Amino acid sequence: MRNELLTAAALLALAGCSEAPPGNDAANAADPVSNTVGNAPASSPAPEDGAAAPAPLPPVEPSAPGTPGGLPDDRTPVSEAPFSEESAQGAANVVQTYYALLEAGKHREAWRLWSDGGKASGMDAEAFAASFAKYGEYHAQVGAPGPMQGAAGSSYVEVPVVVYGRLKSGAEVHMNGPVTLRRVNDVPGATAEQRKWHIHSSGVKPRPR
Repeated sequence: MRNELLTAAALLALAGCSEAPPGNDAANAADPVSNTVGNAPASSPAPEDGAAAPAPLPPVEPSAPGTPGGLPDDRTPVSEAPFSEESAQGAANVVQTYYALLEAGKHREAWRLWSDGGKASGMDAEAFAASFAKYGEYHAQVGAPGPMQGAAGSSYVEVPVVVYGRLKSGAEVHMNGPVTLRRVNDVPGATAEQRKWHIHSSGVKPRPR
């Protein structure tokens, strides 16, 4: 009888050792390391600090003179001789000033170089400035002016322009076309401001690349 009791006690002790301790299932469910699919954690790890920044975009280059979208290449050097403000080169100088102001972000000053106190641009100063907000960078090449033309007491000059740069999205921008300038000739009643060259119209349009 004593041997049977000892045997029964030993069997009970072994059975107790084989049972899992209470509460282990709840602990595993709450353990984020155990809550995985395969070897991957259930939640994605946070991005590491100091991650490499994206590579800078390459500089935008304008089309070469004489190629589609580039300035005319007439092989004639632009004269370096002094010029009067009323000359065709004086008109081209206004265009150079205009695009330099745009590149510098001085949109209101550039707007004033349009005829009729900026109204010839078709926008007020605020709308004009807002139209350039989409650009991340904005550059221009200005070519040699064409011959001066006259009509109804005014003079006109066309100046070829190539615009290139990037939108803030990173997309390249390429535009080209003529910019037409106008000034009132020295006729009775013309003001000093009217006798200066101002931008009359612009044919600078986007083009595919």
